[in-house]
Amino acid sequence: MGSGIGQVAAQVGMDVTIIDVTKESLEQSKQRIEASLNRFLKKNIFDNPDDVLSNVSFSVEWDALELADVIIEAVPEKMQLKKEIFKKIDLLAKKDSLIATNTSCLSVTEIASVTSRPDKVIGMHFFSPVPMMALLEIVKGYKTSPETLEAAKVVGEKLGKKMIVAEKDFPGFLMNRIWLPMVNEACFAVMEGVGSPEEIDQGFKDGYGHTMGPLKTIDMAGLDITLWALEALYEGFGDSKYRPCPLLKKMVEAGDLGTKTGQGFYSYN
Repeated sequence: MGSGIGQVAAQVGMDVTIIDVTKESLEQSKQRIEASLNRFLKKNIFDNPDDVLSNVSFSVEWDALELADVIIEAVPEKMQLKKEIFKKIDLLAKKDSLIATNTSCLSVTEIASVTSRPDKVIGMHFFSPVPMMALLEIVKGYKTSPETLEAAKVVGEKLGKKMIVAEKDFPGFLMNRIWLPMVNEACFAVMEGVGSPEEIDQGFKDGYGHTMGPLKTIDMAGLDITLWALEALYEGFGDSKYRPCPLLKKMVEAGDLGTKTGQGFYSYN
């Protein structure tokens, strides 16, 4: 997600620094961006991917945060990890920086609470793959100011995204509280032998007009990410309809996380 967000920002001429914990991770990020841009090149969307890459820097140091006008966090969906990141951001960021979390389910309010400026923190939930998906879901935390909301909209517009706003910071916001129960039910249908992943996904494409079925989609997003999101909804609402499917949990335990490991509901070997 971080690579994709960095790419779309670089495409519109923003100076981007992608920060990660290791040089190896950063090299993988660069390779993902290059591969994505080359796909666009074949479709005649870009004349020269190098022009986009020239806008992107990669660093394992946090110093770049000190100059950033916009900071978008995109670490895994673990609340404690996000809080640790936001404490560091709060120490380094300029007082007028827009600070956003790309969380898809976790409380923006709780994430912002560890900072000295919760009014400056907002949710900017991008959809994967970021360079291809038009939607940006903006999420207001309990203390997010109107000025921060407007600033996030300006950034989203510059990135070329179509935006919706979740006015209240409930688990899953607008889209995932609706989407994830459907995904979870698809997992139950596979577990119970009602249909195969291929049949379920084909049904969504031919029956509902989806470009991609739910099981192929979560393979791309990561089954671990999907499980964490469902667990956050289950904990947040306390409603059994969000109880993660045992098959999904077992697949994550086995390390079958989707495209990134070569095996999920489909094989990518």
